[in-house]
Amino acid sequence: MNKRDYYEVLGVEKTASEEEIKKAYRKIAIKYHPDRNPGDKIAEEKFKEAAEAYNVLHDPQKRQQYDQFGFNGPMGGAGGFSGFGGASMNMDDIFSMFGDIFGGHGFGGFGGGGRARQQQQRGSDLRLKVRLTLEEINKGVTKKFKLRKDIACSHCGGTGAEDNSGKEQCPTCHGSGIITHTTQSIFGMMQTQGVCPTCHGTGEVIKHKCHECGGTGVTKGEEVVEINIPAGVAEGMVVNVPGKGNAGPNNGIAGDIQVFIEEEPNDTFVRDGNDLIYNLLLDFPTAALGGDVEIPTIDGNKLKVKMDSGTQPGKTLRLRGKGLPAVQGYGNGRGDLVVNISVYVPKTLSREERQAMEHFRGSDNFKGDKQTRDSIFQRFKNYFS
Repeated sequence: MNKRDYYEVLGVEKTASEEEIKKAYRKIAIKYHPDRNPGDKIAEEKFKEAAEAYNVLHDPQKRQQYDQFGFNGPMGGAGGFSGFGGASMNMDDIFSMFGDIFGGHGFGGFGGGGRARQQQQRGSDLRLKVRLTLEEINKGVTKKFKLRKDIACSHCGGTGAEDNSGKEQCPTCHGSGIITHTTQSIFGMMQTQGVCPTCHGTGEVIKHKCHECGGTGVTKGEEVVEINIPAGVAEGMVVNVPGKGNAGPNNGIAGDIQVFIEEEPNDTFVRDGNDLIYNLLLDFPTAALGGDVEIPTIDGNKLKVKMDSGTQPGKTLRLRGKGLPAVQGYGNGRGDLVVNISVYVPKTLSREERQAMEHFRGSDNFKGDKQTRDSIFQRFKNYFS
């Protein structure tokens, strides 16, 4: 089964309370429970899918992270919330939640029925791509977008009704928002319920439709939207912006905007998670004699670092806390700035420089000690073996 939005799985709005989420899950769990559907693989998958959705949405922290980042959040990259749900839950895990859902009374005794909760229609989501520099990722940034999208109809105020004519009870469902189908099966008469196709579950219909929007309550328009991108985001993450998508029909709930993050290459640093890698090209005299060098940081400042005499190519320095910050809610502190040291050897020499180098050519000190030579040889041997 394709992964569906958790709110869609449970059939609740994004504004649903914890109690509404619990009731919705209980209803689905009863319907698709394996004891009521022996051998039905589809019912079993729906049972597990609902358990995964509830496992995330009933937990305030998990729900907040899911609302902001969706499935593609930082909790594991492209499968951001897989660790929260069905990928790691077995049937024992699911049944262990029933004490919370069914009050410790087990599965039996909880039937369906009753009136459906009247619900607002929800607008569709929008998707955007944004390219960020490492400097923007370091501090977080607010981006403005001019979007063409569904907005509330200015003529009727989003109600869909002409001249405030109001609404009346839906003639199809008689105000319940649901319709019931009864069919004969080998087990007897079976009843199934679904959302009313006439009123879409609201239980009401418009008396006289607005001539501008045709009764939908929405028209096409433009809106400038400011989106706050938190510090520390990475390529492939999705930032979810609730309530800024297309307007919902008839003053319904607005959809979300899903912002897909892309990173621009940086000329100075290479990103490795929250760490930044900087390649320092050290001049030969400083490598041999030691001295101070300046290391750039992502904040735009420079750090003065003392190099020891005899610094070798391939040495690595780690400057703690000088990398990128962790995304809020997914860790603390900052990564490190890792400095990889190379030594620059000039391709051409002046006559004076050549004479000086010739003077040291025969020195054993410039040939390296045996331990150093053996170490370099071993690295090459391991590389080519």
